[in-house]
Amino acid sequence: MKIEKIQVLRGPNIWSISRKKLIQMRLNLEDLEHRPTNTIEGFYERIQELIPSMYGHRCSPGVPGGFFKRVQQGTWMGHVIEHIALETQTLAGMFCGFGRTRETKTPGTYNVVFNYVEEKVGVFAAESAVRIAEALIEGREYNLEADIQQMREIREKTRLGPSTGSIVEEAISRDIPWIRLNNQSLVQLGYGKNQVRIRATMTERTSSIAVDLASNKEETKRILQEQAIPVASGITITSASQVKEAIRKVGFPLVFKPLDGNHGRGATINVKTEQEAIDAFEHAARISRKVIVEKFITGFDFRVLVIDHKMVAAALRVPAHVKGDGELNIQQLIDKENTDPRRGYGHENVLTLINVDRDTLDLLQKKGYTLETIPAQDEVVYLKSTANLSTGGTSIDVTDQVHPENIFICERISRVIGLDICGIDIMAENLTEPLTENGGVILEVNAAPGFRMHVAPSEGLPRNVAGNVLDMLYPPGTAARIPIIATTGTNGKTTTTRLIAHIVKNNGYRVGFTTSDGIYVQNTLMVEGDTTGPHSTEFILKDPTVDFAVLETARGGILRSGLGFGKSDIGVITNIQPDHLGIADIHTLDDLARVKSVVINSVKKDGWGVLNADSEHCVRIAKDADCNIAYFSLNENNPVIKAHCQKGGIACICENGYVTIQKGDWKIRVQRISQIPLTFGGTVSFMIENVLAATLATYLYGFKTEDIKTSLQTFAPSATQTPGRMNIFNFREFRFMVDFAHNPDGYNGIREFLRHIDSPQKIGLIAGTGDRRDEDIIELGRIAAEMFDHILLRQADHLRGRTRENIMSLMAQGIQSVKPDMPLEMLPDEVDAIAYAISLAQPGAFITTLSDAVNDAVDIVQNYQEKDAMR
Repeated sequence: MKIEKIQVLRGPNIWSISRKKLIQMRLNLEDLEHRPTNTIEGFYERIQELIPSMYGHRCSPGVPGGFFKRVQQGTWMGHVIEHIALETQTLAGMFCGFGRTRETKTPGTYNVVFNYVEEKVGVFAAESAVRIAEALIEGREYNLEADIQQMREIREKTRLGPSTGSIVEEAISRDIPWIRLNNQSLVQLGYGKNQVRIRATMTERTSSIAVDLASNKEETKRILQEQAIPVASGITITSASQVKEAIRKVGFPLVFKPLDGNHGRGATINVKTEQEAIDAFEHAARISRKVIVEKFITGFDFRVLVIDHKMVAAALRVPAHVKGDGELNIQQLIDKENTDPRRGYGHENVLTLINVDRDTLDLLQKKGYTLETIPAQDEVVYLKSTANLSTGGTSIDVTDQVHPENIFICERISRVIGLDICGIDIMAENLTEPLTENGGVILEVNAAPGFRMHVAPSEGLPRNVAGNVLDMLYPPGTAARIPIIATTGTNGKTTTTRLIAHIVKNNGYRVGFTTSDGIYVQNTLMVEGDTTGPHSTEFILKDPTVDFAVLETARGGILRSGLGFGKSDIGVITNIQPDHLGIADIHTLDDLARVKSVVINSVKKDGWGVLNADSEHCVRIAKDADCNIAYFSLNENNPVIKAHCQKGGIACICENGYVTIQKGDWKIRVQRISQIPLTFGGTVSFMIENVLAATLATYLYGFKTEDIKTSLQTFAPSATQTPGRMNIFNFREFRFMVDFAHNPDGYNGIREFLRHIDSPQKIGLIAGTGDRRDEDIIELGRIAAEMFDHILLRQADHLRGRTRENIMSLMAQGIQSVKPDMPLEMLPDEVDAIAYAISLAQPGAFITTLSDAVNDAVDIVQNYQEKDAMR
């Protein structure tokens, strides 16, 4: 078998709208295409033995053991690999249950699709599943546990931490979108101007001064003391020579901890001798130059969580420990405790595995114990000096037991330090009595406190503290999203996107939009290039100045990674015509329609899908859509339009020379078509279609027809507003048009326009694109021969797997099939081709250059126009 490609889908895609996180592996079975599982001796028995938990896979029989039944009866290896990838991820602590395996148009080659929790784990699972299948086929031993452990390790390196993850999960439950901004814990909640950033459990509202104070334990203690808040007595030292002085001033027993440490790193408690004190100082000094020495307070370790200056949770934290049974030694008791199903690697479960480290050995040494010591029956042996869950500690929820005076103290501390989210560590006998009465003290105030102990305590009631964070960041009625209009189709996407953005901008929004020639914010070009994929979408959605997104969404991006957004307010499909067929398993218009339909299927239920009623494939998409549907058409008598409006539907049509909105039997005329600059006086039908689509989309969003009309009048086909889309440059003796047409449907639209052009000489500069089918390139030549008197073939770029000579030969074949005697001239360079075309121009000539790379052509022609004006 051979893995030809692995793709990571991160948004709505052709396989699923709701399951955004999918791996798509293109797998060539090679000779295994002719060897289903029932023909491979021993395969059925070996897979049952290696992965018995796959008995739970129901597969098509729909019952437990269904997948194994399919293996026994005979199924193809792609299907087996799909199930292995799902199960290994599940065994590694990441439940995955969605998969699809479909043969491509290439015999023996399959798309194996399955969901993932962590992206890099999903990719590893794909590769691992193939290795496992090969071992099973060959009857080789395979270390499955090693792969599963590696998946766990990858997950722990790449996943969001449990606290950040809990906030993200709560955001998802509230339909708040999110974007991960780095490979750690920096996350954006919301889109555009409504975004809020968090890092772990700090928010963009968290005061940097407050974080600095909380990070400086000495300063925190001083400020709290000044405000009559009980704290442990102690001093700060910087060298081992000061240890004796610290012992004298504070007195045993002591606690040593780094000034700016966290998670208990470098801390040592219950220090009772001078040598222990020196060792404890050196341990803390590895973390921080300054070390705090405090009186060791006996009692229990509590953590109180305050969010938005309100106490929301409290937990009793218990350090990792074991309880003796009089028979097992400490190491054996640790091993037994680690078999608790609640414990797992890293943060995968409620509790973390207990590991033996220096802190463990030091604590045991102080008791005169080693790992081989057998504790007495019911003796509790503590293994860590701090109660952090990440080191194996446990937590017990005590939120409902906190005395009102202690609640007041904690909420006051959050304001004194200035933290919007803070964790307050308290040492006390209990929290049911005021600290001022039971001698309890504040040990630390933590910025970015962990939520795990509250969200998933070992005992007691879980507290949805992430909900309190979201309540603070997005109070009821606060928007997290910005409006999104997404546009796709074969032709007209860019012009329609630009026109929609123009209308939106004129209605007072700060619009960000993506097109095939660049990313724009308020008409300012931010990034140049073909920017119609999910990365460009994220660029706009990350921009805090944007309050409305208009997104051109092309086929390629959907196939590569899925959409860059989860849902839109309005989705537009301009048309579905033959183009890009034969690429990426898209061979027919039905295949292409399936890709384009992702945009409509991602519209929210109360949103609108805007579809071309003149395109049968668009009409078919409407039947499966789960949103409102509206149509546009050049023909007001289109049967689809008539049936739709008879049912009370909304449409946009050409009616008696007007762009008209029709609602049921009512008609609202927006503007006379001949007065809309983009339509060239009503002579260019495909531009009229673009106008209809943009008018309908913006009307459905809620803009007034009067405002839409004004925008239609001020949007002109030019290098500024529609670069490369029917840009006509007037020279003194001829005209020159640059257009993006690069497929047969686009060429036909230009041919229709040129029929209205009165010119004695029509010169065409044309080029093909190497990743199209032979018949598509030949067809471009045929259409070109019908609309030009003189043709210059030029092919500098976009070879995409072909030779220049091959593309130009196919173009010539198409031309000569219509006009055998037409002289053909071939020029490799676009600059030379334009210069030569201009030299051929007679008075009144009309030159047209057609290509899917027009930016350079526009610049070249504008330079010639400037020179012509200066003559």
